[in-house]
Amino acid sequence: MSVIGRGNVCKFCEDKSILIDYKNVKIIKKFVNEQGKIIPGRVTGVCAKCQRKLTKAIKRARNIALMSYTGDSFSA
Repeated sequence: MSVIGRGNVCKFCEDKSILIDYKNVKIIKKFVNEQGKIIPGRVTGVCAKCQRKLTKAIKRARNIALMSYTGDSFSA
């Protein structure tokens, strides 16, 4: 008989010291790809509750120009 694993554990639920906040651009930038799109929770392993908070934080950071809408543009 096999043991049923727990699967992916949400990074934010596991470690309560990491806060999802729009001012914490260093953390939330990891959940946006090069094109500026928000990476879905099924890819990152974030639970639905934290994904909603993360999406709201990313949109707020974009709105007040802490993050770019189009992703990182490289200089030629």
